[in-house]
Formats: sequence, C-alpha cells, structure tokens
Amino acid sequence: MAVLGGVRPPLAALPVLLALLAGLTVFAVGSDAERGVPEAVLSSQQHIAEDGAVALQGSVDQSVTDLRAAAADFGGSKSIPADGMLTRLDRAYRKWRGTAVVDLSTGQLLASQGEAVPLGKADLRGLPANPPPKLVRDDSGITRLLVLATLSQGGRQELLAASQSLKLPGISVGRNHTLNVVDRDGATLTSAGPGSGTDQAKALAGTAAREAQRKGPSDTAAADGFDGPSGSLVRTADGNARTAVGYAAVARGLATKESPSSALGLTVVTTVRTERHGAGTGDLRLALLAAAVLVTLAAGVTAVLHMLVRRPVLRLRREAHRLGSGDLTAPVHVARFGEPARVGAALEALRLQLRGGGGPSQGKPARPPAKRRIPLGTGKSRHRLGLRTVLVMCAFALLAWPASMLLALGSTWPHPAAVVPRVISDDQRQRTETTADRVRRGINDGYADLAHLATVVDASRPQEARKVLDRSLEQHGRYQSLYVVDGAGEILVRAGGEPRTPKTVRVRPGVMQTNTSGTVPVLAAVAAQPAEGTPRRSGRRYVVGEFRVGYLTGILNRPGLGSVWLVDSAHRVIASNKGFVAFGRVSDGRLRAQLEAARAPKGSAELLLGWRNPAVAAVAPFKDKRGVASALDWKVASIRPVFWIGLPEYEAQRRIMLVGLLGLTTGALCLGWLHLVVVRPLREIAAGAEALAAGDRTTVLYPRHHDEVGSVARSLELIRQRLPRTDAPPAPCSPDGAPAPSASPSGPGPRS
Repeated sequence: MAVLGGVRPPLAALPVLLALLAGLTVFAVGSDAERGVPEAVLSSQQHIAEDGAVALQGSVDQSVTDLRAAAADFGGSKSIPADGMLTRLDRAYRKWRGTAVVDLSTGQLLASQGEAVPLGKADLRGLPANPPPKLVRDDSGITRLLVLATLSQGGRQELLAASQSLKLPGISVGRNHTLNVVDRDGATLTSAGPGSGTDQAKALAGTAAREAQRKGPSDTAAADGFDGPSGSLVRTADGNARTAVGYAAVARGLATKESPSSALGLTVVTTVRTERHGAGTGDLRLALLAAAVLVTLAAGVTAVLHMLVRRPVLRLRREAHRLGSGDLTAPVHVARFGEPARVGAALEALRLQLRGGGGPSQGKPARPPAKRRIPLGTGKSRHRLGLRTVLVMCAFALLAWPASMLLALGSTWPHPAAVVPRVISDDQRQRTETTADRVRRGINDGYADLAHLATVVDASRPQEARKVLDRSLEQHGRYQSLYVVDGAGEILVRAGGEPRTPKTVRVRPGVMQTNTSGTVPVLAAVAAQPAEGTPRRSGRRYVVGEFRVGYLTGILNRPGLGSVWLVDSAHRVIASNKGFVAFGRVSDGRLRAQLEAARAPKGSAELLLGWRNPAVAAVAPFKDKRGVASALDWKVASIRPVFWIGLPEYEAQRRIMLVGLLGLTTGALCLGWLHLVVVRPLREIAAGAEALAAGDRTTVLYPRHHDEVGSVARSLELIRQRLPRTDAPPAPCSPDGAPAPSASPSGPGPRS
C-alpha cells in the first residue's frame, strides 16, 4: 500500500492539522505584545538614515569622480597653468569651498582659490594614483572633506586638491527629527534638526554608530536596497515619550567595486520623538473562542468522515477480498449510503451469480438478504447522493470557521485616521523630498560634467575627442550618449548610443525634456563650447549628453517608500520604480488629484483615506530649487499603503487573516486529498461493479492506486475472470443455462 494512499492518511492529517491551527490561533491572535514604538516608525527612521547614507555616499563619490576626471583631462591635454586649471574647475563646479594645486616633488603650492585647503593636516607622502578622500580638521576645528587627485603635466607630478563641507545634501529634516553624521570613533561631525547638537543627542548618535559597526548588511541588501549596515533602536525619553533611532553606515558602494567614501567610516543617525504606543496587538478572548470552535468542528467533521467514509470503505475492502478469494458462503454486508452501498449491492449480485443463484445478468433482480431492508442508495437515488455530498457538507462546515474569522476581521478593522501616526506622513514627505532632491542634483551634476567637458574636448581632433567622451561615458553612468555638435546641430564626434535629440534643441544650453510622446523619455543637457576667435553662434560648438532613464529609475528605487513616480510638468510619467509606460498617467487616481493640488514649492504629504486601500502619499516638486534642473518643473510623487507599514492594529488584522487562510487551506487540502484518492476512484469502481453485475464481462477493472479502493478493484477483476461470459452456450443438464449444482464455479474457490 502506498505511503500517502488510502483513506487513513487524509483522515489522520485533518484533525492533527486543525489542532495545530487551533494552537496557532491562540498564539497569533491572542498574543498581546505591547510595543513602546510601532515597527512602522522604527523602519521609517531606518530608511531615512539609509537615504541619508546614500545621499552622503553619492555626494562624496561624485566629488572624487569629478576631481579625478578633471585631473585626467588636464593631464591628457597640453600644459595648462595651475591657475587656469582652478579657473576651469570653478567655472564648471561650484561645490568646493577651496581648491589648490601642489607640486608633489617639492611640496610647493602652485595655485589656490577660495578657502584655504588644509593640506598641512594630511599626509601627502607616497600618495597612489587615485588617492582616497580624507577627513581633516582645519585650524578652526571644523571637519572638512579633502578630495585629492594626481596628474602628470610637463614631466612634473602635481596634486589637485579640493575641500568641501561634510553635510547631508538635500536631506529633509522635520520639526521633530534630527540628523547626525558620526565618524568611526563615535564623534559627531555635522548635525541638523532641533536639539541635534546637545550632548544627549551626540551620545545617542555615538551609540547607534557603534551598533552599526557590529552589524552586517541590511535586510534589504538582497532586494537591491541599502547594502550597508543599518537598523533601529528605541530609547526612553521623559514621561510617555520615546526616541526612535535609525542608523545606516556608509560601508561600500552600490557597484561591485568599493566606493571612495567607504573608507571614511561614516554613519548617518536619525532620531525622532514619538509618544509611547501602549496598544496591544491581540485579542485573547477572540483567540480562545476561535480555537474552541475550530476544535469542535475538527472533532465533528472527523467523526462524520470516519462513520460515512473510512469505516464503509474498509468493510467494503474486506468483503471484496473475501469474494475475490472464493469465499461465497456469507452474504455481502451492504452499506447504507453512497458509493459503498452501490459497490456492496453489486458484490452481492455477483456473489449470487457465482453461486448460481441468478442475478441481474440472468434477467433476475438481485434480492437482498432475508430480513434486511433494501439498502439506501441502491435504487434510483443512488446516483444523487454519495460521498461527494458528505465532502461538500464537511467543506461547508470547515468553511464556516475562516468565514467567521473574516467577519471578526471586518468588525475590528481600524480607522486609518485614528491609528496612523502623524510621523508616518511626515516621514513619507521627507523621504519623497529627499528622492526629488537626489534626482535634481543628479541632473545638475550631469550638466556640470558637460560644462567641464566642454572646456577640454576638442572636436577638431576627432580621435582624441572620442577618447575623452568614451572616458567620461565610462566614469559617469548617467548618460545614454555623449556627442559634440556644431552651430547647426550636426554631430562632429559621438560616443554611446544613437542620439535622439532634435537638431534644433542641440544648440540650446541647459537641460531640456525633448519629447512628450513615444516609448522612451529623452532628457538632454547641452553645454556651450565657444570656438576660439569666432564669437558668432554659427562658429560655436556644443556638448550634448542624453540621460539614461535607468539612471533616474535607480534613484527612485528606495525600500519602504512604496510606489514612486517621476512626472513632468503635465504630470506625464517619466520614470517609476514599479514599471511604467512612458508619458502615461499615474495609476492611482487619488495621487493624481494630489498632483494637481500640490502647488507649494516644498511639496505636501497626506493620508489618503478609503475603505479598500488607505495609503500615505507625498508630492515633491523641483520648482524654486537651485540649479538648471528646476526649469524642468518636474515632480516626484509617492504612495504607500498603510496596511503593510507595521502598525500594531494592522498587524493584528494580518494575523487574523493568516489563521483564516490557513484554516481554509487545511480543509481544502485534506478534503481534496480524500476526494482524489478515495471518492473519485470509488465512484469509477461503483460504475464498473454495477456494469459487471449487469453482464459486462469484457471491461477490465484496473486499480488506480495501491490502497483500499485499489484492492476492491483488484478483487472485482478476479471475480470478472471467474464469471462465465454471457454469450457462452448453456451448460448441459441445465435448461435455463445455469450450471448444475454439483459443478464448481470456474476458477479457484470452495464449492457452494
């Protein structure tokens, strides 16, 4: 007999699984875990810290990349004076507080601009070709980021150095939030927000930084999220207030190679004060009642299946085996219901035929044994009611339990306006503004790269210009294509993909969206390159860079932010982290209405109510911001359903849904198992047994499974082989064709 076959395994698994589910119901629905701060608030602070770490890492890496690219361009061209190099840097990039050029062989300062670069605080001996950035303190005690790049010019080794403030670019801070940047020793380097400079805030930031150093990569690293150590803490404040802390360390880059900022050992820490959340997540009375009802249903359904399915099938197996082995003395015990009754009646008729007492095949109806009434299910109604009816009734009984759980779920569904803390909406707005600022800064940095590239590329030397464009395309992954055009828009030299910007747009300096339809949005940045000695526009040349849509999508892809869209001034979709159709509409109608209503330069955040899918949504525009990207008038919009953000009230609903779905799955699994291995094969055997009793001697009865029902089929096949064929001539000494009483039936078996 098969290990998983037969009537016993599903009937044994059903009560065991339902009993386990009853225990799980008491544990999951009844557990009353009291939380000081909701998980939604803690995860939100962790994501804010991760956003800050990503922005800080991107800012540092971008500065290093820009200075290295400039050093490579200056070193590859003909000799440029030190003052000329710094002038070109200041013209293209305005993010450094001070720049300097140093002769490495003598240590002599060749030129400097802006704030004095604290070169004396760093060890400049034995620098590699690409020196890592350093954190140094100037004479006033302020920490500066020192970016270095080496170049060779005129046979002389020079060092290009730039210093800038260490700050979080574009990170929005709310009224109750603080942000701190901490080094590997736990010292606060920079901070923002109310109370961020206090000793208590600095000590808490140092504790979080030390916690980050002991952790591995975050949970979202495998899903293309933040790949450095991150997490959250809870600290007690005064009274019922709690402090939720999120931290994220700048450990390594998003690419396979280490980023320049990973060696600085920086950690971003965010804190927010929130009220203590004392609401529990469970209902013990509901859990005990649900478990008791489930145990009662499990006992009742198991008893019904035992009486109407298991016991009749096992008895039918014994009777069929007895007849198949040749024992025809005792009448067949016929069940009172369903398919076992049909098969039992057919077996009794076959027994009479084997004994020579007639049966349906001789034109006589099969009579039941004496003093026994006609079994239920052997008349015309035998095909109407059967074991399938029993399974359907048991299924309805088991379905009542998950249905009651869902009814209880609907009666206790929380109202979003009452359970969603205000800090959740504020965090959604801040993270959306941070994402919008990262997109805007990425576009501005792209334009600054082109402005610098326009000062070094020389289209009159196509091969050298192509090398410069290829190197820039490799260093900056934001471009789809780079090319230089003349005053008429004709391409002189190109690198990357096929240009998609119209000729008339290629000669307009700035950043422009060049199409409003099609399959791929095109964003182009154009930087002018004046031709020497030809001030007229026809003699000027322009460097054009087309941005990759994947670059914009990568910025929008932040864990825990929900669905994010980048839309243009007419609210057409440019990019999205959830898949999009170019220039289509935002899929959520409520968010579209908020986009239309969002007029404030700082954006807005709102709790979108609805009986089906309440959510928090935010809109952040580019408008009234610094840089050329503000002219695009783009917006970033995000929406996040509140059901999955980790609030205790919604967690309780998810637990109720879980046990209800498990109950539905358990009942369907066991009853479906019973139907497939017992009821359906038994119905086929019942039809074959009735046909055999009616005179069909040619149809072979095959067992479907090696179990109790298969044993019945094998016994019927043995009986069929011993029965005489209906088209055989009558036996001698028997006028009605029946064998003589003294003749033994064909095949093995005792004499009757």
